[in-house]
Amino acid sequence: MQPIEASEFPDRDGRPELLALRALKLGDLLVAVPALRGLRRAFPDHRIFYAAQSWLEPVVLLTGCVDELLPTHGLDVPVPLQPGRIDVAVNLHGSGQESRGRLEALQAARNIGHAGPGWSGPEWVDGIHERDRWARLVLAHGIEADPLDYRLPQPEVEPVYSGAVVIHVGAAYGSRLWPVDRFAAVARSLSKAGHRVLLTGSSGERPRAVAVQEAAGLPEDAVVAGTLGLLEFASLIAEAALVISADTGAAHLASAYARPSIILFGPAPVSEWGPPPGPHIVLTDESQRLGETFATEPDPALLAVGVADVLEAAKGLGTI
Repeated sequence: MQPIEASEFPDRDGRPELLALRALKLGDLLVAVPALRGLRRAFPDHRIFYAAQSWLEPVVLLTGCVDELLPTHGLDVPVPLQPGRIDVAVNLHGSGQESRGRLEALQAARNIGHAGPGWSGPEWVDGIHERDRWARLVLAHGIEADPLDYRLPQPEVEPVYSGAVVIHVGAAYGSRLWPVDRFAAVARSLSKAGHRVLLTGSSGERPRAVAVQEAAGLPEDAVVAGTLGLLEFASLIAEAALVISADTGAAHLASAYARPSIILFGPAPVSEWGPPPGPHIVLTDESQRLGETFATEPDPALLAVGVADVLEAAKGLGTI
């Protein structure tokens, strides 16, 4: 492993510093917002770093509780800060030796995390919701946090369209990929009902979005996958009439903006990752769930959801 060059360390600005490690994805960031807001209130004079992948920076700053994103690619690289510099190190990543080790290397004056060798804190509890997990963690360390304090402010960018039905066709793993033909059938029905349907996803998921567009008979400009920056994507979600997505960052953004959403769950338990109260409908069959997140094929719990189920949910939300 290559050592970190001194030039890669951010300059000090005179404030004491807090580092929150959660080197994961968008949905992981959004469920940690209540805990981060608690940390911001508890440490108003600290410079707060959030250690995660650099592409998350626009939404990290949008939360209003983090000063800077510290680019950190998972746990396979050291946290790029000198030992002894950090005042408070917070483990929002997990409770295992890998995440603890990355933070222990910083030699912070105070560590906040779950109980473990050399760490005081609450015991890790399986089966609780992620928003509750991280709010519970900081609360156990004397820091007030409300697990329902998850809403985001509107991004200061114009949405590419206001009032669209946003269908997010991608997902990080095959276990969460609802079939193209089913997405296409839903998109076709909603388009015929008079809605402007836009298909979102990453640049790597654009071919999948195009396949949905072609199968649904939608115009080419219905595909915006791979064309939006993260704030533009958030702005589109914030102004959407309806969001349809697997359990991904798009679904968590719909929750953050209280937009009507239909969330198709596969390997992840709804009890741990489901939406908060609001105009959100979860579709799954947990009796069939295998729970293999990194599988290449869709989880049976996801495949149990049919086109008619999604359209009925859209009707229940007042979309059709």
